[in-house]
Amino acid sequence: MKHLKVENQSPIRYPHRSQMSAEQRRIPRTPVSFGLMYSGISRNDVLIGDGTVINLSEGGLCIRGNQSVKIGMELTMFLYLPDGNDPLFVLETGVTWITGNLFGVEFKKLSLREGNRLRSFLRAQSVPQM
Repeated sequence: MKHLKVENQSPIRYPHRSQMSAEQRRIPRTPVSFGLMYSGISRNDVLIGDGTVINLSEGGLCIRGNQSVKIGMELTMFLYLPDGNDPLFVLETGVTWITGNLFGVEFKKLSLREGNRLRSFLRAQSVPQM
């Protein structure tokens, strides 16, 4: 399977959510609410958590999760988009900030198929609902 590496010019690290603002993001986030599952390695233990996606962009997302993560931790995710299809699989992400059970994640690798699906979902969210 081919993967598209998402190029980032400089990673943004948010030590505290209060320091984060829309102006600091290179890609605006869309408010959403749907489930996800995430996994990673922490101290040689497998971490598996689930939670809710709070906002989303082509570059990353904000999660309210049930398992603690650390800044810099790499995670794999399944996003349960409300489109009725199989979960969107994100092979590689990195945790950029943490505040309590909220944390920000940037996408590092997405397959071309999953990247296209994500963009299509985001476009659909920006269309006004009648």
